[in-house]
Amino acid sequence: MVDVAVIGSLSRDVVAGEMRVGGGAFHAARGLRLLGCRSVVVTKAGRPDLLPPLVALGVPVRHRAAGATPTFSFFYDGDDRHMRMDEVGEPWTPEDAESWACSALGGAPWLHVAPLARSDFPAETLAALARGRRVVLDGQGLARAPQVGPLVLDDAFDPAVLRHVTALKLAEEEARAILPDLEEESLRRLGVPEVLLTFGSQGSLVWADGRLERVPAHPVDADATGAGDAFCAAYAAARGARHAPVAAARRATALVEALLSGRA
Repeated sequence: MVDVAVIGSLSRDVVAGEMRVGGGAFHAARGLRLLGCRSVVVTKAGRPDLLPPLVALGVPVRHRAAGATPTFSFFYDGDDRHMRMDEVGEPWTPEDAESWACSALGGAPWLHVAPLARSDFPAETLAALARGRRVVLDGQGLARAPQVGPLVLDDAFDPAVLRHVTALKLAEEEARAILPDLEEESLRRLGVPEVLLTFGSQGSLVWADGRLERVPAHPVDADATGAGDAFCAAYAAARGARHAPVAAARRATALVEALLSGRA
């Protein structure tokens, strides 16, 4: 029996000319490794060399080959980071969800869906994945336009996607792209039971049960790439262990801080 599962494609990230393994599946697995809970990562990889670093983390992995490799380039202008999407990954289809992926999820009651772009998990695929389980969705699956070039965030997502989501995690820039503002009423209108707004070292806001509550964080001087996916995986695990939304966000925040600081 699996307590929590993660599904998403691996990516090829190029930072200052250096190739790194990326994608929500990889970064969530880093968090799951620290948690030590019963988990599984379900992924697609367009290149076989992307798999060994994921497998080396020690979290059970189920995978299939993909016809395309999501690829991102990172450029720095002083302290400002700019992203470019060099290749768009292939979508996860309803057939994927209903066949091999469903079997690979191992009956996990909570699932972190980790898209890299809006096209990764269409509403029909999420509907299949959500049968019999609760979904935590990363907001990249709403805000990121699936197009080659400088990364574009906008609000052109299919609202039907949110019908199958229990908890939605939005980084501040994603929230500002898809919402008119960050007020409580805008969060409520999304129609998702739990919404998590993350602000990096400034912590997060949790909207659940009709209440908005802030969860503080401690600044950590480290590369925060993938912190959002580790947060989502830890949140899903905590919710699966019957922690309330705010308590789950606190536990997820503590895990991310430990991960970034190298304390664990």
